[in-house]
Amino acid sequence: MLKRSVTESIASAWQTLALPEVPVEVRPSERPEFGDFTTNVALLGAKAAGTSPMTLAKKFMMGAWSLDDLAPAEERLLDPRIFSRIEVAGPGFINLFLTPRALQGALREILRDEARIGRSDVGQGKRLQVEFVSSNPTGPLTVGHGRQAVLGDVVSSLYGLAGFDVTREYYFNDEGRQVDLLAESLWARYRQALGHDAAIPEEGYQGDYLVEMGRDLAQRLGDRFTALDAPTRERFKEEAVSRIRRWIEEDLNAIGVAFDVFASEGDLHRAGKVTRALDLLRERGGAYEKDGAVWLAAEAHGGVKDSVLLRSDGRPTYLLVDIAYHIDKYERGFDLVLDIQGSDHQTEQSSMKAAMRILGYPEEFLRYGMHQFVSLKEGEGVARMSTRAGRFVLLGDLLSELGRDVVRFFLVARKPEAHLEFDLDLARAQSQDNPAYYIQYAHTRIASVLRKAPAVAIPWAKVDLAPLTSPAELSLVKELDRFPELVLEAALGFAPHLVAEYALGLARSFHAYYADHRILGEEERVTAARLALLTALQATFRRSLDILGLSAPEAM
Repeated sequence: MLKRSVTESIASAWQTLALPEVPVEVRPSERPEFGDFTTNVALLGAKAAGTSPMTLAKKFMMGAWSLDDLAPAEERLLDPRIFSRIEVAGPGFINLFLTPRALQGALREILRDEARIGRSDVGQGKRLQVEFVSSNPTGPLTVGHGRQAVLGDVVSSLYGLAGFDVTREYYFNDEGRQVDLLAESLWARYRQALGHDAAIPEEGYQGDYLVEMGRDLAQRLGDRFTALDAPTRERFKEEAVSRIRRWIEEDLNAIGVAFDVFASEGDLHRAGKVTRALDLLRERGGAYEKDGAVWLAAEAHGGVKDSVLLRSDGRPTYLLVDIAYHIDKYERGFDLVLDIQGSDHQTEQSSMKAAMRILGYPEEFLRYGMHQFVSLKEGEGVARMSTRAGRFVLLGDLLSELGRDVVRFFLVARKPEAHLEFDLDLARAQSQDNPAYYIQYAHTRIASVLRKAPAVAIPWAKVDLAPLTSPAELSLVKELDRFPELVLEAALGFAPHLVAEYALGLARSFHAYYADHRILGEEERVTAARLALLTALQATFRRSLDILGLSAPEAM
């Protein structure tokens, strides 16, 4: 990447001039008049040098580059094949201008191995488990669940490109009070379908999906289950969980999210792993008894507050079961775990991190990606949702109306930590106003040009790229060059929206370039060079769309 090459060149020149040792930071310039890259190395080193940043920056410029540009190339510390000039700007920034040749070389590297576009080896094959969605099997997936599904799927793809061995995992909470409430709610709907009075539990589930399920069971089972005893509750729990799990898996398939592992809370209980987790915490002094319950000593290990692990009636809390689940993750050999959750889980996350410290696991073993919730915007109205109260929009319904590509793009396009208002009117637009289509059309437009283009006898990487000199062309190359760094930033920073923003920005730049530059019908060298640029653009659009889980159509 250009940034790495520039950083290494500046660091080498800085060291050769015996200037104060400081970390060299290089970043893309915000405006073209400030060059291609800028560094604040003089500001960082001024204090150690006992001088002002401006003086130090000018000293570097004079030593690394002649002020009058008359010094022969071999006497310059900065390679004139890479740098056309450098400038000092207040209060001591050093602005670096690259040559067209350097930018053309960056494009050649992209064309040399298109399969490596966006890839890096930062992960070094470390095993990473990404757990996401993990919606309780108490109802169909909503649009809110869909946001987490897409965020988790995209960030998993990003980590894969960054060199990690990624496992996508879904955890079903198919035990506990919420599932008992589901069974009782379904039994009530079953009884109502048979014409009997039966009330939904106070904290039960009100959704119409249970009404339909109750009618089906009434037809199939008849009036057999008149009392809500333990065997009846277990039967209705099995009916509800199995059906809802099937719905969930169907919706995940429809939105293009494939999991490698489906884990079950029930399996943890049956294998004795929940009891073992409590024993391990006690052995390490991380659990204590108070008021008849067993508590996690979270505060003593960096947690927000101590939390109950085992209730006074002997029932384990969700936290204890979740600790057992994370012990299981560690013992399965994962180097890192990323749990993607809603922003309402911060206290539980603090307790979980405390439990991992008590168990002696590495601090970096567990991290979280948090996201805010979703509301639907249509016209002037905004609808907020609640699964338990039965106020929600089903993910499957949204997919049926808008299609996978549009839904996925809109769910990932906003920063996860920001509340998402899903704009239905914009999502319905069958035009380039719709950002998902706008990006896909860039890919399609390039495919159309390449189909009409004359055959090039040599590989694109060997085409003469010297004709690519216009500001628009060189700017496009810089955008392509920064893609691998953006992929890494989006993965490690839990910022998958950056890929959507990047693809949209690249599409704008390409469409503007296409409007101003003729590709076919120019002089042969010019056409070949521009076709090479379009080939790199198409490959990058294809990779971006693949990361986002969108199709890359050849025609629209």
